[in-house]
Amino acid sequence: MESISEIFRIGTGPSSSHTMGPRKAAQQFLECCKGAVRFEVDLYGSLAATGKGHLTDKAIEDVLSPEGDVKINWLAETVLDYHTNGMRFVAYNASGNRISEKTVYSVGGGKIVWEDEINSGNTESKSVYPMKRISDILLWCEKTGKSYWEYVDEYEEEGIWDYLHEVWEVMKASVKRGLEAEGVLPGGLGVRRKAISYYMKSSGYSSNLKSRGLVYSYALAVSEENASGGVIVTAPTCGSCGVLPAVLYHLYLSREFSEKRILRALATAGIFGNVVKTNASISGAEVGCQGEVGVACAMAAAAASQLFGGSPAQIEYAAEMGLEHHLGLTCDPVCGLVQIPCIERNAYAAARALDSNLYASFSDGVHSVSFDRVVEVMKQTGHDLPSVYKETSQGGLAKID
Repeated sequence: MESISEIFRIGTGPSSSHTMGPRKAAQQFLECCKGAVRFEVDLYGSLAATGKGHLTDKAIEDVLSPEGDVKINWLAETVLDYHTNGMRFVAYNASGNRISEKTVYSVGGGKIVWEDEINSGNTESKSVYPMKRISDILLWCEKTGKSYWEYVDEYEEEGIWDYLHEVWEVMKASVKRGLEAEGVLPGGLGVRRKAISYYMKSSGYSSNLKSRGLVYSYALAVSEENASGGVIVTAPTCGSCGVLPAVLYHLYLSREFSEKRILRALATAGIFGNVVKTNASISGAEVGCQGEVGVACAMAAAAASQLFGGSPAQIEYAAEMGLEHHLGLTCDPVCGLVQIPCIERNAYAAARALDSNLYASFSDGVHSVSFDRVVEVMKQTGHDLPSVYKETSQGGLAKID
């Protein structure tokens, strides 16, 4: 299992798989075709179906157009075998000769896999952790008397705490920017930013309702920043980037938790997100929104439980509930934009994460369905979902008038 730094990627929205991944692919492709003056890019499957709404073309053109002309072909009906988010890059020199051609896949969370790597069997990232199931890590915690963040500390690469500090700074900044911004989000749907409205209205309620309103506002703030192409942290994706920051920022301010404890909670969240990414998927185009907002809810629930002193078993239970109660959630964005229903789902999932922690805190951590079992079911459910409900804008809410 790879480093949790792969779960927390800092970049611009609105989509980790449709914006960050293609941008990274274009950058790497450009490195291997110096002297090119013209480029042709084929976008397949989900990338083609909702790429315009996700600014896929802009992400690629921003990288390649300074070097030459760029032509993008939208091939939504063609789905490559390895993953629905496929791309083919072709470069030509001044004589019109093809000098490079590569196929690559954006597999979720900003990660890309080149076809050359697939053919050589070299698709695995550097392994950092010896265990890749929560049940095994939980057993390690019980045997050693340590918690999940200490598992991270035991096996992670040097510099992980400095990186998590940077992640936390970017998360806080995205909340603050989102609370300051007003107006209509880009894309043509006419969606107005709501974060500041929820933030201001929350002050008029009693403590419990005020707390919930603030959580909503923080999640909306980050998600709206993502939708406008702002700098955010994938947690585990761009489309679900508002959930974890909302929970952590709220608890940081309201409970005055130290930054050190926040970073430990981030590490715990990262382990749970990493397990899902390793054993299933965090790509909405592959398994639906359960792999994005559902996993984000699980990560935030685990982080909250960690902060409130939950036992390893209670933390696992909180995360399990966060994911289980999002099973079957479709990915059906209107017009392919990460706005409707994505932004609202982030706010609701943040509240669900806090509820999952509360429920688990009343228990002894013993329950019937394990987190690992829910991950297995999520993967199977995602594969069973018809393709129209997985980031194609052809079914579900995406068909509303």
